[in-house]
Amino acid sequence: VADLPDTILKNGLNNRYRVLEVNVIQRNGSDPEKHLTITASPSLEDTELCILRNGWESVPVVPGDIVHLEGECSSGTWVINAQCGYLVLYPDLLLSGTTISNSIRCMRRAVLSERFRGSESGSRQMLIGTILHDIFQQSVTNNLTQEKVQELANKIVYGQKYLKEMYHLNLKQAQIMQEVEEYLPSFFKWAEDFMHNPANQNKMQLKLSNGGKTEDVSSKIEIVDILDIEENIWSPRFGLKGKIDVTARVKIHCQSGVQSRIMPLELKSGKESNSIEHRSQVILYTLLNLERRVDPEAGFLLYLKTGTMYPVSGARMDRRELMKLRNHVAFYLTHSTYKSDVGRQKSQLAALPPVIDDSQACKHCSQMHNCFLYSRAVEQKMAGVAFPPAMVPVIDRETQHLKPSHLEYFSLWYLMLTLELQSGEHKKGYKNIWMIPALEREKAGDCVGNMIRVDEVHEISEGQYLHFFQRRNGAIPGTNLLVGDRVVVSGEEKGLLGLATGYVREVSATKVSCLLGRNLSNLSENTIFRLDHGEGDVGSGIPFENLSKLMKDSPVSERLRNLIIDFQKPHFIQHLSSVLPPEAKETVANILKGLNKPQKQAMKQVLLSKDYTLIVGMPGTGKTTTICALVRILSACGFSVLLTIGFLRLGRAQKVHPDIQKYTEEEICRSRSIKSVTDLEEVYNSQPVVATSCMGVNHPIFVQKQFDFCIVDEASQISQLICLGPLFCSKRFVLVGDHQQLPPLVLNAEARDLGMSESLFKRLEQNQNAVVQLTVQYRMNSKIMSLSNMLVYEGKLECGSEKVSNATVNLPNLKKLKLDFGDASKTWLKEVLDPDTPVCFLNTEKAGCKPSDIGIISPYRHQLKTITDLMAKWKESRVEVNTVDKYQGRDKSIIIVSFVRNSTDENLGTLLKDWRRLNVAITRAKHKLVMVGCVPSLRCYPPLEKLLCHLQSQAMISFFSVLVWERCKIHLLRFEVRMGRFDYLSYTFNSDWQHSTTCAD
Repeated sequence: VADLPDTILKNGLNNRYRVLEVNVIQRNGSDPEKHLTITASPSLEDTELCILRNGWESVPVVPGDIVHLEGECSSGTWVINAQCGYLVLYPDLLLSGTTISNSIRCMRRAVLSERFRGSESGSRQMLIGTILHDIFQQSVTNNLTQEKVQELANKIVYGQKYLKEMYHLNLKQAQIMQEVEEYLPSFFKWAEDFMHNPANQNKMQLKLSNGGKTEDVSSKIEIVDILDIEENIWSPRFGLKGKIDVTARVKIHCQSGVQSRIMPLELKSGKESNSIEHRSQVILYTLLNLERRVDPEAGFLLYLKTGTMYPVSGARMDRRELMKLRNHVAFYLTHSTYKSDVGRQKSQLAALPPVIDDSQACKHCSQMHNCFLYSRAVEQKMAGVAFPPAMVPVIDRETQHLKPSHLEYFSLWYLMLTLELQSGEHKKGYKNIWMIPALEREKAGDCVGNMIRVDEVHEISEGQYLHFFQRRNGAIPGTNLLVGDRVVVSGEEKGLLGLATGYVREVSATKVSCLLGRNLSNLSENTIFRLDHGEGDVGSGIPFENLSKLMKDSPVSERLRNLIIDFQKPHFIQHLSSVLPPEAKETVANILKGLNKPQKQAMKQVLLSKDYTLIVGMPGTGKTTTICALVRILSACGFSVLLTIGFLRLGRAQKVHPDIQKYTEEEICRSRSIKSVTDLEEVYNSQPVVATSCMGVNHPIFVQKQFDFCIVDEASQISQLICLGPLFCSKRFVLVGDHQQLPPLVLNAEARDLGMSESLFKRLEQNQNAVVQLTVQYRMNSKIMSLSNMLVYEGKLECGSEKVSNATVNLPNLKKLKLDFGDASKTWLKEVLDPDTPVCFLNTEKAGCKPSDIGIISPYRHQLKTITDLMAKWKESRVEVNTVDKYQGRDKSIIIVSFVRNSTDENLGTLLKDWRRLNVAITRAKHKLVMVGCVPSLRCYPPLEKLLCHLQSQAMISFFSVLVWERCKIHLLRFEVRMGRFDYLSYTFNSDWQHSTTCAD
């Protein structure tokens, strides 16, 4: 935590401090106090003192922490006590009211629910609750009559909106409707009592301020207007976030007169309990309201089953205690690892909050499995961690199905995931939206500010609203926001953070259109918006969920543990005839005709497998062709297939290429007017081939359907636990990849050293009897192929035909440019452009070039943008500029590789030492590969040393002078364009890649 960026202090909200020193003071038998030495200065000067008293000293603060202080500061001293002030620990970690209220009875559950979010969802009660919320919210917003409410209930229950959830839980619409109808009379009674005839209601007691004093007021409540439903509020002031069910304008009729306030209303569909957890959520929502309006001082808790509404006062004492709980949860989440004191100070997992001594409560806890798993795998090895004696046998019994190897795998991956998550949180996250002004974020291309809403808002589908935004003055600056990107829409004025999230639909020079989950038309027309690239933790819980699932006591999980953790050897069927139906033989034979020998061997291996097959797809060997043929053959044999990569295509239609949108589940359901669970089930069951990403396997179809085969493309690039997701849904799996190319991206160096960059493909490759290699390639001519063969593949790659082997680039305009070569300084161009020179390395040593002398292209998105802007200035938009990572699996006729490195310092950049990325870069060109760099500098890197030795032995390195280099950049690009061959990719290797990947696309 101590290395948090200074921008937190420099650009943060008011009263942000870094803690420098913590001292516990106790004088003359009085209660202890905690004295914090704090500073708001990035240079750590100008310190102040913060004194924590009356229970606040229990907040676990350590040096290096960032805190936000609420209250008053007198002569450089803050006092936070029972009567005044708040200390908010890690205010940029926004926690929900649900998480904090859950921590009241069990802090451990609250912490685990932030890591394993999927464990908290997916029950019948939750679905019915969501539907009831929807009906109630729409009813009161539109002031519907009883008849119209009944129509609305039918429309929602029998519409498409909740069909997938009903399918997931195996529920029929009639069952849901029967339960919903039990609630409707209470809806009508509540509306009558509080909206239409409030004079008839019984009075309720509210604690409200009046003339500077807080007193109990006997009142009648009148709901005058519904201002918002599901109002989303982020509060980096209190470290809170929440969606308020109903935000209402309320008139409070009491003896002293009428008060008007805007107040939160929390809906509960379960048993009427008026519990401390339910009341706590309302109290926290009163705090959230302070971000946008005056203190409501109270809110309401409405139980939909009975129509009973309770007033909940946001008293200072309750708010104080809840904020202390919030700080404890935040501490455990932030300090989930620690550095060991011995040896090299390696990171270790920290203990979670203690296990509670209540086996009965644990039985019904959604986090029981994860709680006991962490206890057994991590905490039982720790000295000083005690468990309630009655809980020890329960924990052992619930985890007895796991071997020591399984527990070690769990603890190692939990540690690596936590380290990686911490790296991501430091460098990304929604906090940039409130920490960095829109104008500053715009310069990096990650935000568009000063926007106003124009045109009407259109409801494209239920709960999806199309908005149009336009720059208030001038054109929209260059931006990295692309169609399909996740976007967060906020107001630029204080308090309007995170109004809505959604996806970019279209970007033009003057407008940006976004499909959002909320309708923002009720905001003032003068609202100024900012659109930020969504850099939050979307999907960060999926690997934790998959790790948890792998450890469950189920046949599927046990089988995967045996194969993946214990390296159980895969089994195979002896005879192909047993899996090849007679009626499919002709179809399969016709498909096989178009394949080469290694591809045919791959088909056979997959059909014979009982567990898994690994297909090594070397560059240009036709992985896509192989996968397509495999899907066709498996389908012809009657097998169901799940095809995954980061046809029924699962996922949002707006995130899918227009050419295949008609195959998306969304479009199929719309075109067939699917409105019942039975119809949806027929759609799912009638599709033998389903495609999704590895992150998309939490879709309801995978709960009910088990596939015969799962094919994972680019498996060598996918993290082990992400790759696991689809494997739970299939009997056999096929991993397609090549671990000699790009590995899974890991930001945290320690996690990478611990093994997080090992893909599942690489892990299982040791079982060679399950591996098939595709070695016949159709991309590169023989000269280009020889580089990769020498560098990585030990001569295994071969050209698919003489035509491929001898192919050269076609430059139809070459003769017309002969006159341009008269200048001796341009003779290097003859060699570069000569079709008979497929590989050429331009040595810039004598040119004395610096990285800045080259049009630098790097993993930095804004630097890629700079290069693109330069090409635009030349009015050349057809040249594609990108990173190595973006072009895994693709090729171009001509590739220019620019090695941005010309010093011989000892600080070797990680990227230039990565032979896998080098392998990808040099295998993208089909006909001509041009490399530019400084030979002496590049020889410092072992992979490049090997490559350069080969190039030198084949006389493929050219030298040229300073004068030549001055013109090189422009000539090289412009000549290629004028040749009529502009379908090439320019790559740059940046020696500081390891650092810059944090900003990579």
